[in-house]
Amino acid sequence: MSGSSPQRPPRPRFRALVAVLLLAPLVVGLALWAFAWPAARTAPRDLPVGVAGSPAAVAAVEQKLSADEDAFEVHRYGDEAAARDAIERREIYGAVVATPKGPRALTASAASPVVAQALQQMASGHPPSGTAPGTAPGAASGAADVVPAPKADPRGAALSSSVLPMAIGGVAAGAMVVTLGLRGTRAFAGLLGAAALVGAVAAGITHSWLDVLTGDWWAESASFGLISLAVSAGVAGLGTLLGPAGIGLGAMTMVLFGNPFSGVTSAPEMLPRPLGEVGQWLPPGAGGTLLRSVGFFDGQAVDSPVLVLTVWAVAGLTLVTIGGLRRQSRPAAEEETPVRAQPAGVPAA
Repeated sequence: MSGSSPQRPPRPRFRALVAVLLLAPLVVGLALWAFAWPAARTAPRDLPVGVAGSPAAVAAVEQKLSADEDAFEVHRYGDEAAARDAIERREIYGAVVATPKGPRALTASAASPVVAQALQQMASGHPPSGTAPGTAPGAASGAADVVPAPKADPRGAALSSSVLPMAIGGVAAGAMVVTLGLRGTRAFAGLLGAAALVGAVAAGITHSWLDVLTGDWWAESASFGLISLAVSAGVAGLGTLLGPAGIGLGAMTMVLFGNPFSGVTSAPEMLPRPLGEVGQWLPPGAGGTLLRSVGFFDGQAVDSPVLVLTVWAVAGLTLVTIGGLRRQSRPAAEEETPVRAQPAGVPAA
């Protein structure tokens, strides 16, 4: 029996210790910046709203909306009916109609309860200040909710809460495809099948059970599935090419940046620039916009979010294919490596 003492585990290297000490506050600071800064700076920035009525009557309303040049993007309509039609087509979030009895607010709490409250306060003569996401719309005199939020979710909290689970679920699905070694047809089948099932489950919960979406069930299911596929395929594609670092990069993009930049709790135009614009190019932001359109507006203004999600899905699946082909080519190249001929009279090693 040897008298040597058992080997002790190696002590952590100094560089690794420094990396841990620096990485933790860096991640926390980045997360607080991504989540807290947009929430603390919520305010209208080129928010598309309308004014309706005769040119003379709307002059005072336009002047009030244009007091802050960067707050509102004002669209003029001839009458209330035209403004209502623009709201239903998702061209504007709401409108202020000039009437003989005073300004009348037309809102769409289904598009954004926060914006609806701000317009009601402005029409009633109380300019919005410090509007917090998630607060219920006020009850301004003469206000009309053209596209109301469902009774089961008047503040839009349930819909807003659905974006993060979709991002987390997509990241998990993409990571599993990579870590389980699925390639080629199996990777495609796993990503597409998981997205289809996620869409059915999500629509079953939000529409059939909770009643927080009121549109066509199949369109909602397809929308949830497309969101899931865009996230999972993006993560799987990066993971297939870059390994664990790619999975981490995909998760950070979808969860750490995509969720707070989505604007789903208020509106993309309520976030600091350019976060609102950036968020709409990421799956969570495009997905939130798509869900509102199919859930409350009969599929109006879905072109941009569907295009963004489709690009993410196709790009991710393409990366999965490229990464799979690269891995398959390596063993084949190793097998085809020629064996060097030994000179005559020299024995083989």
